[in-house]
Amino acid sequence: MIFTITVRDTGVTAVFTPRGEIDFDTLPSVLARARELPQPVTGVTWDLRHAQFMDVAGLHLLTHQRQACQDTGRILTVVGLQQQSKRLLDLAWELFPDHHWDDFLPGGLLAAAR
Repeated sequence: MIFTITVRDTGVTAVFTPRGEIDFDTLPSVLARARELPQPVTGVTWDLRHAQFMDVAGLHLLTHQRQACQDTGRILTVVGLQQQSKRLLDLAWELFPDHHWDDFLPGGLLAAAR
């Protein structure tokens, strides 16, 4: 499976749109791209509608991005979760509710902040 990520930077908001699978093979390059954001960016959106599969690496990505946005004062938005990704987040939330996985789900804290 070929994995690509498109980053659109409007100067204020950066939109990441990964295509393919988010797994431990692709995670390092995805995180590297996320670290390249210019200072003026105040909002980060992860549009996951084309992410066909996400394993535990996707959970690492989301927690990393939540922390990175908190550290830099940016607003994080996650949209386009597919059924498999939603199920993974639901399961993670059921098993580890203290990690606030529900923040990433529709209707969660991140959705309410928009």
